[in-house]
Amino acid sequence: MNTKHFFATAALTAAFAAPVFAQDGMKTKSDAEKTKTTADGMTTKTKMADDGKMKVKGKSDAGDKMKAKTKPRQGDMKMGDAAMNTSSGSGVMVGGAMMTPDKDIVDNAAASSDHTTLVAAVKAAGLVETLKSAGPFTVFAPTNAAFDKLPAGTVASLVTPEMKPTLTKILTYHVVPGRLTAADLKNGQTLTTVQGETLTVMKSGNSVMLKDAKGGMATVTTANVISSNGVTHVIDAVLMPAK
Repeated sequence: MNTKHFFATAALTAAFAAPVFAQDGMKTKSDAEKTKTTADGMTTKTKMADDGKMKVKGKSDAGDKMKAKTKPRQGDMKMGDAAMNTSSGSGVMVGGAMMTPDKDIVDNAAASSDHTTLVAAVKAAGLVETLKSAGPFTVFAPTNAAFDKLPAGTVASLVTPEMKPTLTKILTYHVVPGRLTAADLKNGQTLTTVQGETLTVMKSGNSVMLKDAKGGMATVTTANVISSNGVTHVIDAVLMPAK
């Protein structure tokens, strides 16, 4: 038995036994167009324009910054339309739960038993409110098994307060502004992530893979998990930025 891996997993489970949405110390201010959220040392500002374009800016107490801009793709619904028209839409089964388009990305992920590590990491990075905002976002979501491929102790280390800037960079490297379904992903396509670095799409037939900045590969195992604020593609490896 790998005792080091066992204790790392136990530490992670204990640290996030509380519900993911119980953000202690979180403060939120919002109006019809702007939202400002402060949680766990990260301040996130979201601004929505009348034409559906959105700007997201974030800054941690350590000085790390992230920003992203999104705009509706042709055919995308506004959030109000989504609430009315997708509640009866078909869903996708992931991790023993039905992912439905009337829920946002975080709520769908939280229901999946295959994504408990990812959801805990999103909470530790203070990104819950950002990923529950209007978006749209495309998220490449590593499974628990994907995180288990990392060296023993990596996950337990990443969710500590000292490693929050690094964790934030890794997680935002899995998020691309806009709503990209599998049909939108083309072989050789370069995707610019919220983190700022790029991913390369490698597609053959119905098989979709992503190449990260370090040459690592991840395969999309479940595509087109539609949420009210974007789309999620389940992947079998954790993507790593160059820095």
